Amino acid sequence: MDRLIIASTIVLPPEAARSLSEGVAPHALELAAARSAKNLAVVAPDPLVLGAEVVFGQPHPDDVRAAPRLRWVHLSTAGYARYDVAAVRATLAARGAALTTSSGVYADPCAEHALAFLLSASRRLPECLENQRGPRGWPDAHVRSRSALLRGRRVLLLGFGAIGRRLAELLAPFEVELCVLRSRPRGDEPFRVVAREELGDAFAWADHVVSSLPEAEGTRRLVSAALLARMRPDAWFFNVGRGVTVDQAALIEALEARRIAGAYLDVTDPEPLPPDHPLWRAPGCVITPHSAGGRREEPMAQVEHFLANLRRFERGEPLVDRVI
Repeated sequence: MDRLIIASTIVLPPEAARSLSEGVAPHALELAAARSAKNLAVVAPDPLVLGAEVVFGQPHPDDVRAAPRLRWVHLSTAGYARYDVAAVRATLAARGAALTTSSGVYADPCAEHALAFLLSASRRLPECLENQRGPRGWPDAHVRSRSALLRGRRVLLLGFGAIGRRLAELLAPFEVELCVLRSRPRGDEPFRVVAREELGDAFAWADHVVSSLPEAEGTRRLVSAALLARMRPDAWFFNVGRGVTVDQAALIEALEARRIAGAYLDVTDPEPLPPDHPLWRAPGCVITPHSAGGRREEPMAQVEHFLANLRRFERGEPLVDRVI
């Protein structure tokens, strides 16, 4: 393959930056002036991107459309909502260019985070933490009587991408009964797959509803007031996908009325969540700051994922985590 011009729009720590620089050889690596260390930051347009054939990071969507030689964009995130628009899709299609994500990087940490949520809710860990902070009593009978097993429970997975598939694997030892909402069923799923029109019954069936849905045209506010109303008072809702997939006002109302047992959220709308937002005070609500995908090795994992895909690109092989 001819020598490529690869533009990077992300700021990496020294070790990961060195791995990227060495790994792209013999291609040329150019670092855009408009770069960010934060995955979800929208970087400004950068003239350097316009001359690239490959971009790694989070390029501005206008640059993706304007870059005449662009053949492939590899995002440093699992989400790709701002590129999933008609104008960008049409431009990429006209050039035969690809858009891939880093979903594989985040499957393990997000799935483990979701499993931690499920176990924490089942074993009532937040109640014990609150007691430790004060009044520091010994409510053993109360906590024991409210605790539950995860084993054998009914779990509805909203989304069955990289995160959902990995979570299903982690749940296997608990012998849960799984049900899955999948945008494009393949017919070989080892669990019951439900269509969107069947979600009401699925929400009523589940002990735990776990969402890893991305933001897309068909997922915004998918978890609606009507669906939340179908959940049982002892059922839990968890979200490690995107905050905009939930009718947040309806969720707050359900929590405040104690119509569901509680919610564990790694994502909200907006982000960051303002300190005075009512979701912070909602009964039974536990919030983590969009940290589910994080781990100490995250930057290096991003680089390794990109470089592995670069080798595939060089050989003309199918790219991993391709979405466009």
